[in-house]
Amino acid sequence: MSYPLPVLPDPAPATAQRWRRAFPGELVQARAARRFTTMLLDGCPLLDEVLLAVDELVVNALRHTKSGQPGGTFTVEIARWDAAVAVAITDEGAPSEPAVIDAAADAESGRGLRTVSFLATGWGWFGNDRSRTVAALFGMTLGEAA
Repeated sequence: MSYPLPVLPDPAPATAQRWRRAFPGELVQARAARRFTTMLLDGCPLLDEVLLAVDELVVNALRHTKSGQPGGTFTVEIARWDAAVAVAITDEGAPSEPAVIDAAADAESGRGLRTVSFLATGWGWFGNDRSRTVAALFGMTLGEAA
């Protein structure tokens, strides 16, 4: 189930560390986004789940938004505090909205946001056809994030 953003508590905990990096809108940059995430979250017990989510969200941005068109870009933002991690991917927008779909069992795609929804405490998005952010929270309950 998606939730309204932001997934970070407001105000963010004093212990929160935040990083942001922009990437060219090329499919090979999904690997660079995973390396960026791995470097920042080295030793984090949530790393595997967060990496899978980052990969799914980046690939979705590249396949389904203007970020994947020539000259496009996307941004990865990571926040870590206490036992929690939040990731947000900002793309260049699309006319359609991100949604969890029921992909056929033999489908080669269509499971990205479903996977994120299973791994994360919660996820959500905001934006429009010019810019959109999809984010996921890991390692805390949504009641703690509110």
